[in-house]
Amino acid sequence: KSFHPLTKLKMSGRIEWEVREEIGILTINNPPENYLFEPEFVPLDVLQKWTAEPTLKGILIYGKGKHFSAGGNLKRLFEIIAQEENLEDKLAAGNAIIDHLVNTNLPLVAAVHGVCFGGGLEIALACHIRVAAENALFATPETSHGLIPGLGGTLRLPATVGQANALQMILSGDMISTEEALMMGLIDVILPRKEVFGHAFNLLHSMIKNLEPGIIKSVIKVLKNSTSMPSEQAIAEETKIFCELARKEYSRRLSESEI
Repeated sequence: KSFHPLTKLKMSGRIEWEVREEIGILTINNPPENYLFEPEFVPLDVLQKWTAEPTLKGILIYGKGKHFSAGGNLKRLFEIIAQEENLEDKLAAGNAIIDHLVNTNLPLVAAVHGVCFGGGLEIALACHIRVAAENALFATPETSHGLIPGLGGTLRLPATVGQANALQMILSGDMISTEEALMMGLIDVILPRKEVFGHAFNLLHSMIKNLEPGIIKSVIKVLKNSTSMPSEQAIAEETKIFCELARKEYSRRLSESEI
């Protein structure tokens, strides 16, 4: 697939943003390991501005260079403590960033290569689909530093791979290969390194190209409701959204004399 020319690249610190064919591409650019310098790896107001484009239909998350992301910067973490900054607020801000991505109600796809550790893995876990290179490695190494995952990993990892696999990954801190990750459901497909970004982009584009943003957001919302609400409430929300869309579609067809 040949990509349309890039829109103007936007940057905030070590994070880049561009839009191609109604897909926002969020790139971690802090080589060589693409560490997240702060838990709030991009200012929330900046991310909100980037993702506010009403024609946006999906988001692809990627790491520039050799790796997706090696996670949080331990040195910076201890600087925050030494400088008596509020660590709780910093982590809350980081979680707010990931929550905002999830709450855009757009399909999120991670294109993973190289290392995907700690906070980097927690970002990938927030995505609906994870496409991985053959050389990718995954780990939650926090316990080896006297810590635990701090950006939603203890919630999203067991929801993705099950309690048993999550417990083993978190307590051991061991790296797992793409083959192991695929078996446990941590990733969805394995490809040669050079094909990962293109496949992830094309996969996302194929899902959204013929749909209006409102339909896409409705689908993501009801699927999210299915795991976050009691079944009766989720069904009630599904019914409500279906009826809203049906009335909107009826009005559209009526105005265009299709009825």
